[in-house]
Amino acid sequence: MDCSICTTMPSILRPPRNTICGSCYDGARTIISLLKKLEGSNEDQDHVKLTDKSTVNIGSSLSSSPLFSREPQPLQKVIKWMKNMKETEEEQKKRIVFLSSFVSGFKEELHTDILLKPGDDGPPVSAHRALLASKSEIFKNILDSDECKTAPEYAITLQELNSEELQALLEFLYTGTLASDKLEKHVYALFVAADKYMIHYLQEFCEQHMLSSLEISSVLDVLDVSDLGSSKTLKEAALGFVVRNMDDIVFSDKYEEFSQKNQHLCVQITRTFLMETRNKRRE
Repeated sequence: MDCSICTTMPSILRPPRNTICGSCYDGARTIISLLKKLEGSNEDQDHVKLTDKSTVNIGSSLSSSPLFSREPQPLQKVIKWMKNMKETEEEQKKRIVFLSSFVSGFKEELHTDILLKPGDDGPPVSAHRALLASKSEIFKNILDSDECKTAPEYAITLQELNSEELQALLEFLYTGTLASDKLEKHVYALFVAADKYMIHYLQEFCEQHMLSSLEISSVLDVLDVSDLGSSKTLKEAALGFVVRNMDDIVFSDKYEEFSQKNQHLCVQITRTFLMETRNKRRE
């Protein structure tokens, strides 16, 4: 017998409403289970078992089900919940657009009141004191200094960043994100700057990118950068990756160059490798 829900038969020839197929019944139970979870209920919904996976007559068994009760229909609740989620999403999008309009003030240099200079003698970049102070405790302390307050043309020099890296840093501070190509190109410099100026969200942003893109060709750079910063998680992940790929990394030309500049990290790699080997023997 065909299902009264998913049948393709004309309405006149459809079977009784209390006859549905196993798939539709499972779908109804899934919706009910979802609603129970949304409402914080832990009731067990597994007490009804299907005996026939193809076609089931469940007129009596569903008569007491919430799906067919006189109370508000669970499906209607799901639709209402999805509608609320959609409205929330639209509201969040509007809020993001509203807040990101501050970026135009940066690009057009509207009422900027501070200059930031890169370390490569590039041109200074105009910014807003209020934004810098709100994003970084270090910038806030610099801007609160008497020297900065009394000098209207005062400029902050970021020696560790070149012109492109400084632009990328400011773009992130104003927008909270960065294009993938810029992040890929400047992630190491931005990570170091974020650690130095205590821009925690940027530091986490860069760290997640490096962790998700660890490769044999880049892991030594990540390890080097992690040693300059304060991220224990990133350093341990890089060390572990090197140890797991010792043959491909240690015998490379890049490792030879790396070892000449970072002898203490090579010692840590050796110790980590020996500890891993010893633990495996014990197991």
